Amino acid sequence: MSANPAPSSSSSSSSSAPPSPLPPSFFPSPILDHASAGLLAGLLSTLLTHPLDLLRTRFQVSSAPIRPGGPGRVIWRELRRVKHDGGGWAALYRGLGPNAVGNLAGWGLYFMWYELMKRRIASRDPDSVHVSQSGAREGRLSPAGYLLASAQASALTAVLTNPLWVVRVRIFSSPPAAAPPFRTLRAGLHQIYSREGLRGLYRGSSFALVGVCNGALQFMAYEELKQLGFAWKRRRFERAARPWREGGEKLSNIEYIVMSAASKLVALATTYPYQVVRARLQVPDPPPPPVQLTYAQSGLRGFYRGLATNMIRVLPATCITFVVYENVAWAMRRWGRAGGVVWRWAEEGDGQG
Repeated sequence: MSANPAPSSSSSSSSSAPPSPLPPSFFPSPILDHASAGLLAGLLSTLLTHPLDLLRTRFQVSSAPIRPGGPGRVIWRELRRVKHDGGGWAALYRGLGPNAVGNLAGWGLYFMWYELMKRRIASRDPDSVHVSQSGAREGRLSPAGYLLASAQASALTAVLTNPLWVVRVRIFSSPPAAAPPFRTLRAGLHQIYSREGLRGLYRGSSFALVGVCNGALQFMAYEELKQLGFAWKRRRFERAARPWREGGEKLSNIEYIVMSAASKLVALATTYPYQVVRARLQVPDPPPPPVQLTYAQSGLRGFYRGLATNMIRVLPATCITFVVYENVAWAMRRWGRAGGVVWRWAEEGDGQG
């Protein structure tokens, strides 16, 4: 039998070209890998930093002056006071359930939506799709593309998880010596809805949507720093004549810590005042109007109440979240195969986040 003739035109060549291979994943889709990595990262960071989260919320909703002292001294003094007033160390983990559920849902949904939005943006911009040596496609967006994808993911996540944060704030802001206002997360959601309606569950949601710029700025800066990190690492590999596995490499944990902390500092310094106003809107019987009242009581400093506590809490939490997320996502790619390991799903390959 004679050999097959060569294609007569570029169009026939493109039509007979094999489809782009599926990227390796542990679950049927890399999107589920990213969501699972976000869930685990959110859980670990919440368990480790919950007492500081409790303290930050108390600072945000309080109008009482903070006693003088350095940030570390103030935080330690307030943690001991909460422990003493609440009857033990368990008081520092008041509201852990709603906080853990909120962070699990928040990070899991966020990374899922973020990957979906990045793919959607990449599908409309052919220049943003990079084809690796294995033939798999990987989306690499411009800074504006990352900003847009992150803003969309933040907005969707904020709307879906706002009721969880309302319950959390009300538990956190209740007196340590008093019984929690809600026994369970479900009871809190039901009680707020029965007394205040849907509006009560979405108190502060407008400021949550304003706050999407926090996540958008953070992820845009983080993605750009990460691209620089990979570029530097690739050049080191080339100088050492070492093979480079596209999509199979990762940065060191120290690099992830530095990048996540730097990007979070940029976002936090820009958007913190909205968090203070949002927290004050979510307490029972919020004061009218919180922006003017906060300024009248404390001036501009009032919009940065709890900032030092928040930085001490959020920087370790951010670093833990991103280090765990990046390592879990990388491990799932490394252990994965095209179509998934847990169960197979014949989906069209649309690239790897």
